[in-house]
Amino acid sequence: MSRILIVGGSRGIGRAVCQAAVAKGHMVRAMSRSGKMPDNVGGNCEAMKGDALKVPDVAQALNGIDVVVQTLGVPPSLDLVLKPVTLFSDATRVLLPEMKKAGVQKLVSVTGFGAGDSNKSINMLQRLPFKMLLKRAYDDKSGQEQLIEESDLDWLIVRPGVLTSGPASGKFRVLSKPAEWRNGIISRADVADFIVQRIDAGALNCEKPVIIRFPL
Repeated sequence: MSRILIVGGSRGIGRAVCQAAVAKGHMVRAMSRSGKMPDNVGGNCEAMKGDALKVPDVAQALNGIDVVVQTLGVPPSLDLVLKPVTLFSDATRVLLPEMKKAGVQKLVSVTGFGAGDSNKSINMLQRLPFKMLLKRAYDDKSGQEQLIEESDLDWLIVRPGVLTSGPASGKFRVLSKPAEWRNGIISRADVADFIVQRIDAGALNCEKPVIIRFPL
């Protein structure tokens, strides 16, 4: 059993990770700005109100934790297209030194296909809409990945493709080699299952796979 802090745990992938982790017997702390308990999560789950950009909130959330799962997101809006995005890198700059102070060595961070060096694997048909709609967010996610890679943590960067709200299938594909990387579709529940499986396995091994079920 691990004690897991999920940053952004009230919705999306964070909520799915809460559900999957509690189902496997882990103790979960779901931190979010709202402080709401994630839907359909029972058992050992504690909801905590906190801001991922505020050092005191992050320091408090890390108390007694073994593993951090970072599942930050920004809502779709014109701001995502027109304004700079800094949430991902800013929150990571807060998190990493606080993890070191707290003695927490394991970090799972969910970014996405197209972040970091997986950007080179976007095909020509998808590259233009990706650049028009997601470039600012993914530039910041690339910065987030670089910060994590430069840390001395045992980390796992998870890069899902296009996310859906479907159920867990257990049939997702883990594309670990750059030559395999491609975009695809995957449910948040499958991403959550993969994350919990890796936490259960022990070492995270500083890897950055792309996760899909159906290729695009």
